[in-house]
Amino acid sequence: MDVELRPVLESDLPTFYAHQSDPVACAIAGFPSRVQTEFFAHWHRILVDPGVKCRAIVADDVLVGNVVAFGLDGHREVGYWLDRPQWGNGIATAALRAFLAIELLRPLHGNAAVTNLGSIRVLEKCGFRLDHADSQRVGLVLD
Repeated sequence: MDVELRPVLESDLPTFYAHQSDPVACAIAGFPSRVQTEFFAHWHRILVDPGVKCRAIVADDVLVGNVVAFGLDGHREVGYWLDRPQWGNGIATAALRAFLAIELLRPLHGNAAVTNLGSIRVLEKCGFRLDHADSQRVGLVLD
C-alpha cells in the first residue's frame, strides 16, 4: 500500500469529521467525538496556528486520516487519526514514520488510551518509549 503525506486542505475536513464520528474508534481511542460545529472550529484553529504541523494521510490515493504535532502543557505532542476500516494495514506506522522525518522537534510526546494497544504499538514501532502510565492513558516519548 502506498502511503503519502500532504498538506491538509479545507476540503479534507468533512472526511476527517466522518472519521472522528465513528463511535467504535472514539471508544478505543478514549477520545470523545466532537459535534460538527466544534470539530470544524477546532480544525480551523489548527490550520492557521503556526505552532501546529499537520498533514493528511493518503493511502492508495484515498484520504484516510491525519497526523499532527502541537504544543501542549510545555511540550511537543504528536497525534494521529486513521479511518477505522484502514486499521491493521500498517498505514498509521508508515504515516507516523514519514511525519517524524518532517517534525524534527524533540522530545516528542504521544499518548494513547491504555486499551488502545494498536496505537501504543504504532508509537513503539516508530521509536517512542514508555514515559508514564496511569489507569487511563499511556504516555510515550521520542528523544
